[in-house]
Amino acid sequence: MFVYNPFMTAARMHLALMLTLTFSTGIVDAVGYLGYDKVFTGNMTGNVVILGMGLAGAPGIPVLRPALAFFAFLIGAVIAGRILVPAPKGAWTGRTTGVMAAVAIGCLALTGLVMAEDPAENHLVGTLTTSVLALVMGMQAAAARKIGVADVTTVVVTSTMVGLASESRLAGGSGDKWPRRLLAVLGILTGASVGALTLQVNLWLGVLVTAIIIGAVTIVGHRSRHRD
Repeated sequence: MFVYNPFMTAARMHLALMLTLTFSTGIVDAVGYLGYDKVFTGNMTGNVVILGMGLAGAPGIPVLRPALAFFAFLIGAVIAGRILVPAPKGAWTGRTTGVMAAVAIGCLALTGLVMAEDPAENHLVGTLTTSVLALVMGMQAAAARKIGVADVTTVVVTSTMVGLASESRLAGGSGDKWPRRLLAVLGILTGASVGALTLQVNLWLGVLVTAIIIGAVTIVGHRSRHRD
């Protein structure tokens, strides 16, 4: 979703990178929901809703994996938050690179695990995969929050959609940020479609694609950090 441009400003580069991460979140959420027993690994709003229905005894709704994913996401955000405390807000630093590299490596390790053990047959592997994916997505979300690109959190687009509609010219607003808001929504939408398609090959493919995307974002972000 981005092309590296050495002359691009830091703000534009950060926007392109965060939009790319939003696309990757769509992939892992589709893989988690469709391939791993209705679990969102990036969108915690969805997990909270699923967990609430499951606790109410709704048939066919899981409880354990959404609950573990929810808490793993929080733990990941805490870990990344602690690492990034000294980093200035709005900048990609060496600490940001470290956090994002850990996210990419985590996804890559999970790819190998799912290749070795079929989560459909090994329940423990499936639970471990969704929990670790949620943990690294929490780390990614914390890093994205520290960079602070307005309206692009990488893991959810509800507030982005509200801004797109309520601040549009139709609603009497300026509509000045509509391109990035629309791209964020389309990014997670397209990512979810790609994630669903990867399941036609195997469960590990979507996680591998996510690892590659996050790895590429990490490399580009690290190379561009001098602009901050």
